[in-house]
Amino acid sequence: MLKRFATRAVSRLVLQPLFRQTRGMTLGTRTAVIDSQSRVLLVRHGYMAGWMLPGGGVERGENIQASALRELREEAAVIAGEEPHLHGVFLNDHNFPGDHVACFVLRRFHWETFRPTAEIAEARFFDIVSLPEETTAGTRRRVAEIFDGASISREW
Repeated sequence: MLKRFATRAVSRLVLQPLFRQTRGMTLGTRTAVIDSQSRVLLVRHGYMAGWMLPGGGVERGENIQASALRELREEAAVIAGEEPHLHGVFLNDHNFPGDHVACFVLRRFHWETFRPTAEIAEARFFDIVSLPEETTAGTRRRVAEIFDGASISREW
């Protein structure tokens, strides 16, 4: 009995933190906000290249839907008028090893006045047939899946 207790304690106190350090995983969200003209909202960060769907990291103690809604408010001044629909969860190993991205779709929302910040330089709606040249590959894949019915890739 004592041996089993000691084994569990070692596992909980030593091995779990070690596994978290060596096998770390992160989770983020991105949301395809689609307006009444079937345009998609993209943001351009001030610190990295490319246009992408708004989103960011899920905070400890936060569920993914709450994270998606928070990131929409913070990055693009979008207030959801409905719960976002989960499009899929994607491995983002190419950009950040161990990272996963939950992608949502939102069609009912209110867009408040967007003001550029240190993080987000621009937020604009684009027609899906004329996305900016600098749109990221992962964003292009999600747009093709959502709008064109392209096969869903499990990679971001």
